[in-house]
Amino acid sequence: MAEQPNGHPFQPPNPSSKPKYSLATLSIHGDDPINTTTDVAPALHVSSTFRYPSDPSQLSPKNDLDVPDRAPTDPAPADSHIYSRLTAPNTSRLELLLGRILGAPCLTYTSGLAAFHALLIHLHPKVVAIGAGYHGCHGVLHIYQKLTNCKIVDLFDEGSWQNDGEGWSLGQGDVVHLETPVNPTGIAYDIQHFADLAHKRGALLTIDATFAPPPLQDPFVHGADYVMHSGTKYFGGHSDLLCGVLAINNRREGEGGRKGWDWEKRYWDMVGERVFLGSVMGSLEGWLGVRSLRTFELRILRQSQNCETIVRWLNECLTTKSPSQDDEIVRQSLASISHAAIQSTSTPPSDMAWLKKQMPNGYGPVFALSLKTARQAKHFPSNLHLFHHATSLGGVESLIEWRRMSDDTVEETLCRVSVGAEDVGDLKDDLLQGFKALAAMGDGR
Repeated sequence: MAEQPNGHPFQPPNPSSKPKYSLATLSIHGDDPINTTTDVAPALHVSSTFRYPSDPSQLSPKNDLDVPDRAPTDPAPADSHIYSRLTAPNTSRLELLLGRILGAPCLTYTSGLAAFHALLIHLHPKVVAIGAGYHGCHGVLHIYQKLTNCKIVDLFDEGSWQNDGEGWSLGQGDVVHLETPVNPTGIAYDIQHFADLAHKRGALLTIDATFAPPPLQDPFVHGADYVMHSGTKYFGGHSDLLCGVLAINNRREGEGGRKGWDWEKRYWDMVGERVFLGSVMGSLEGWLGVRSLRTFELRILRQSQNCETIVRWLNECLTTKSPSQDDEIVRQSLASISHAAIQSTSTPPSDMAWLKKQMPNGYGPVFALSLKTARQAKHFPSNLHLFHHATSLGGVESLIEWRRMSDDTVEETLCRVSVGAEDVGDLKDDLLQGFKALAAMGDGR
């Protein structure tokens, strides 16, 4: 118990002895157990190394891979830090908060791609099923393939998951990797469906849930074994940090967990591997992450609601054929729009009842719109005032990207939109004046 300047003892709150808290409360108080001073805003610790005990009798040599005497979901004691490649105050606090938010033990990494790389190293699959999605993850996977000669198969074609002629098939210990909602379209896929496909083969289901963090989606409820996030996006939320997150399923069997699943060993194995991969977050990034999570639920719900409002408005412009002059101006340039809120039953599996169950609180703040010509798509972002033309997403400010600027796998007519926390009426007005500018530009290609 720490002594305070006023002489009164300070006892940190212990959430484990309290009722179950909501996400909004956990985002603000989930790290209370490691508060040892009166600071309301946690300090930024910049030290990379920490003093050993001054009492020689307390010196106990340790290996970098020794498992600490605490559960994975428990806070790291303030006096347990040795070197920041192992643990550090800011990143440990961030991991504690993320663990409360995701409902599972978490590890942080230097970026989302570093997290995906660490996941592949940890699981060491011989076959990986993966679909469309973020091109960066495909890049990491191809590097892993170069080193291991693993097979990469089509997530949506189960027939491709084995080759009897070559004598291999996706099976025990292999990976089914699903991104949902998917980058850049915002379309969602049924997690339980792919969990069943993976688990019947003894494979693992890994989910990239970057586009729909809590409270929008909890992949563990639907059978995910590992969940990754580019924390750069919504956990960061202010376009000022790089972060990757891995969480491991620690649910009991029957609650999304698996029989015989030794999640604690897997977690500590990943901790040890991260020590030697060296892909640990910096102290400043950890501190920025903690700051950002205080408003996490407020931001996510507001941005998701804004996005759904805009998506449904644009979709109505396309589908109702209203005689409104503004709607007609939108239709002159807009060819199609994609987002989970309006996705059709043509997206497998065709039964859409799963979607509301999987995403009960909103469908994510990212969508894609396709213009009728590549010229329109290239010019449209520059016509907007509130949507900055930039890559990445998830910040409180709205962004739009002519996606070919950073991803040559998409059509030249596609723009990806990341909806921020501004007033939704202002955002709609900005998009409308952007479409009017396209109309004034004419049809030149």
